[in-house]
Amino acid sequence: MTDVLPLRATAIAQDGLFIGGRWTGATHDRVYATVNPADGTVITDVADGSAADIDAAVRAARRAFDEGPWPRMSGHERARILLAAADLIERDAEELARLDTADMGKPLAFTRIENGFFAPAIYRYYAGLASQMSGTTHDSVGSAFAYTLREPIGVIGAITPFNVPLLLATTKLAPALAAGNTIVHKPSETTPLSALKIARLLAEAGLPEGVLNVVTGTGAAPGIALVAHPGVDKIAFTGSNLVGQEIIRASADTLKKVSVELGGKSANIIFADAYLDEAIDHAFNGIFYGSGQVCVAGSRLLVQRPVYDQVVETLARRAEATLPGDPLDPGTVIGPLAHQLQFEKVSSYVRIGLDEGAELVTGGQPHHPQGSDSGWYYRPTIFKGRNDMRIAQEEIFGPVITVIPFDTDEEAVALANGTKFGLASAVHTRDIKRAHSIAAAMRAGTCWINTYAQWDPGISFGGRKASGYGRELGPEVMHSYSETKSVWVDLPVGPDAALGGDLSL
Repeated sequence: MTDVLPLRATAIAQDGLFIGGRWTGATHDRVYATVNPADGTVITDVADGSAADIDAAVRAARRAFDEGPWPRMSGHERARILLAAADLIERDAEELARLDTADMGKPLAFTRIENGFFAPAIYRYYAGLASQMSGTTHDSVGSAFAYTLREPIGVIGAITPFNVPLLLATTKLAPALAAGNTIVHKPSETTPLSALKIARLLAEAGLPEGVLNVVTGTGAAPGIALVAHPGVDKIAFTGSNLVGQEIIRASADTLKKVSVELGGKSANIIFADAYLDEAIDHAFNGIFYGSGQVCVAGSRLLVQRPVYDQVVETLARRAEATLPGDPLDPGTVIGPLAHQLQFEKVSSYVRIGLDEGAELVTGGQPHHPQGSDSGWYYRPTIFKGRNDMRIAQEEIFGPVITVIPFDTDEEAVALANGTKFGLASAVHTRDIKRAHSIAAAMRAGTCWINTYAQWDPGISFGGRKASGYGRELGPEVMHSYSETKSVWVDLPVGPDAALGGDLSL
């Protein structure tokens, strides 16, 4: 490794669980190891929370919502604390970046941007919306005047994945807090460290006790307990399609609100008239950023036949020249996969692709950086294939792309929409009419034109079909974390009403 691990990682983990504004050990003092995927070494031991710990956290969040000041503060007061949190995240951005790099293997060059720039930007954006939780007024209806209020939902259960640990937690925590909710956060068991650090920073910013609770833990039990708990009013989940379906089913007994941002198999379309150099850059970054462990990864590259061979050859040369490396090296573009199970999943899908008859252009095997014989590294992998293959239909969540030829606009749209997923899409062309017509035809929550994976806190994000429902980011998400209350006010009626009452003798 080119640099030391985060110096405070062990101290942060030893704090334990964050419940009711205090640090505490897990039930029976259980712990588990969080492992650096770059070399397989143990970073530190983390509290292994149970259903009992989830119950304690929910009760703390419930008290903070029902009795505490946070939901009763003005939006301006909440904004002040969120802005302070943004400043603290910027202050400790390097530590937060190193925690996520050590925990999940994403190159430091990327975690510095995600945690040091994007995360504070999201907190600042929702601080700006905290005071805009306004309802509407209505003309008198019969003998009444009516208006609506926007109120916080209550206790939010936030369950976040391993691939973008701090940022995907931020997209839930910031708007939920801005709306006045309290939260129990269950981070991924493989990447818990930045969640614990954020709990400390939010407390330092002035967040009242019990408003944010963080329970780390292994296995399905803590998440199941959170979803089933009657004290939780909404679940906000990002993760796999299968787990999302289980959460939706489990939430039915308590009629919780649920928003789920699930997997994708996003189509990235390159037409023959595209600016090819830029399109190939976007195709490369769209699949190999984060070693392909990104929900919007452009894992299906649809290329118009006249430029198909050129695009494949150019993309392959670049992939072969960009081997995985030490994620703490600022020059590394591709790091290891986040954990062993993910490595095994990617390896199995490469075998499936070969068995299906896909043509392996490059990659398809593990890789160890120079001087290393450990870590979950996998070479950037490119297949030529068909849209009906499993490698083109199922989410691999790794550095594997299937390049599929097409001829016409109609065929491109049919291929792009020809999966159960609908998270993201892209189209590269110089024809503005074609660009907008293709974007309109895509059954996906996002479509990029002549770019890929751009975002802004003010633009909503989410999926269609099996990619889930509900939105994150943008002003729309504030409705996901608030309820509408209608208020009716009886008004006096009749000719004597203006004089203050009944004047009859």
